[in-house]
Amino acid sequence: MSTFPRLDLGAPGVYERPPTTVRALTNVRMGVCAFVGVAPRGPARVPVTVEGFPTDASCVAPGHPRSRSIAVAVESFDEYVRLYGAFEGAGLLPFAVASFFDQGGRRAYVVRIVHDFGGPEDDAGVATGVLRPLAVAGGVPVALRARNEGSWGNKLTAALEFSARALDATPIDLTRLALAPDTGLPAGTLLRLELGGGVAQLRVVASVLLEGRVDGPGRRTVAMLDAPASTTPESVEIVEGTLSLDDGDGRTERHDRLGLSPAHPRFVADVLCSDSDLVYPDAAWIGRDVLPADAALPSAAAVAFDGGADRAHLVEPEDFFDDRWTFGDEDPGSGVHALVELADLSLVVVPDLYSPTPLEETETVADVVSLAGPTFERCEDSPPAPGQEVASDPLDGLALDPRLPDDRKKIVGLQQRLQDLADLMRSWIVLLDVPPGLNQRQILQWRAQFDSMFAAAYHPWLRVAPLGDRRRNLVQINPSATAAGIVARREHRFGVPFGPSNELALQVVDVAERVSPARHDELHPNAINVYLRERDGVRLTAARTLSRDPIWRQLSVRRLVTMLHRALDEQMQWAVFEPNTASLRNDIRHLLENYLRSLARANAFAGATDDESFFVRCDETLNPPSVVDEGKLIVEVGIAPAEPLEFIVLRIERDGDGTLTVETTRG
Repeated sequence: MSTFPRLDLGAPGVYERPPTTVRALTNVRMGVCAFVGVAPRGPARVPVTVEGFPTDASCVAPGHPRSRSIAVAVESFDEYVRLYGAFEGAGLLPFAVASFFDQGGRRAYVVRIVHDFGGPEDDAGVATGVLRPLAVAGGVPVALRARNEGSWGNKLTAALEFSARALDATPIDLTRLALAPDTGLPAGTLLRLELGGGVAQLRVVASVLLEGRVDGPGRRTVAMLDAPASTTPESVEIVEGTLSLDDGDGRTERHDRLGLSPAHPRFVADVLCSDSDLVYPDAAWIGRDVLPADAALPSAAAVAFDGGADRAHLVEPEDFFDDRWTFGDEDPGSGVHALVELADLSLVVVPDLYSPTPLEETETVADVVSLAGPTFERCEDSPPAPGQEVASDPLDGLALDPRLPDDRKKIVGLQQRLQDLADLMRSWIVLLDVPPGLNQRQILQWRAQFDSMFAAAYHPWLRVAPLGDRRRNLVQINPSATAAGIVARREHRFGVPFGPSNELALQVVDVAERVSPARHDELHPNAINVYLRERDGVRLTAARTLSRDPIWRQLSVRRLVTMLHRALDEQMQWAVFEPNTASLRNDIRHLLENYLRSLARANAFAGATDDESFFVRCDETLNPPSVVDEGKLIVEVGIAPAEPLEFIVLRIERDGDGTLTVETTRG
């Protein structure tokens, strides 16, 4: 049966065949990971566009709704650094993201967590600077606020310079200018009127309209000024602004051809709201003209921002969640709930869910007192050594010690909330870290409290020294972050069906704890994915989920089924409005069979033949007239996923003549 559309032919000749729709199913990306944690800067408390609120600079007005957490996509660690800063913060977030990209990850979402004050203090901690000199009605200062909280904003500087260019205009009277055809002058444009004798005045174009000519037929374009000129101007110039921003840490912005009145399509406040990554306009002046101090157009500058404060120590575990969000909400919530609407998300890592130890290890700096002398004498008791002040954890609100039973219980509760959300969404897998400092019995007790096909656990923590880090010591980071990068790397190289394990962890110096073979033998059957220190580096040895159901034991199986579900959901929407006929059911069956056959050829399924690997059912048995009358179409798809090889068993036999025979059995 031809799939080409009907072609109506008339007289003999050459006819163009209409384009045909070629439908095929393809794999979807499954290596995208989200990281949720603490950063010294980055998007947070972001104004949102909702019905009833305009999208221009009024988004920063008091009372405008804002989202405490927002997921932002980054394609490299350099892009992460531009938005969130490098390793100067208190949390593990930058180390986790860096390790993900080091392993071969290509796309990540980042959610910065800030404390939810639930009141006016939400606006505190943001640096502010004032542009001076400028002329604004009522003497309102033209203040700029750092885009988000943090001491980083105190290094901001800003400069607003003005330029003038000639306008082809003819004065009609003191309040009107006739413009040349096709001038395209928008309302809100600032003009400098040269009155002669070195005198100039600034006026704003209130409106631009067409009016009939009094000196003949036709119409002309007329600019109406907001106030009359003192005398008839000899020449007219357009005045525009250029705002330069510098955060003192290598990030700069330049916004040019700016309008200086709210009516202008490129009003400076609107442009900052929509285009700047460094500052917002203060709400006090967004509805006012921002004029130069005088007609000489002196530049304005803000050379001292202040008020920015780092408040990471106030972040609490509850800030990672949003109890007000419920399944089915149209808008994402805060914390990890900011991830619920991301269609391409497959993995989630929360490196700063709690802080087991300060990021920097405390070193002993007290001098050692020696009583050794030049003569042999009886030893005396040495005086007590001077004490050393122990540094506090900069993430005080997140400090939990896994070695303490009460703190360990709290950690398990937080991780179970992540697991519950993953089970609810059924679209991504949360990667959990076995808390550091636990003995073997405690690790197994920890593991016993989880059961999910949408969660995986990793142990032990890893030691890294990221490039560009100014710290003298190695940093202990979450093993889940490195595992996420390994998952992405394996997918890019081989595809989703291949298990993301037996891979070296790149840029990892060592493990925080060596796992003996005997301990590994016990942890692996309990679905703890272990890193081992080997001669060639640190290797991830397994990729299992925390499900107790053997069907979902392998991470690759869960990811393969999720990929199929996502691909079908995204790429089969065309069938929604098709008539439920035998032809449609036949087309769908062939489409699905071809897609599954391609996966079978890529070794995604067990079975030597297609019949042993998968099946597709879409016939009259599943779609009787009663189902068709209800507007439904039912298709059944079955697959037999291939599980990764985990064991190689060697069988050694000695013959009577002393010959050794070695046979390999794969398990």
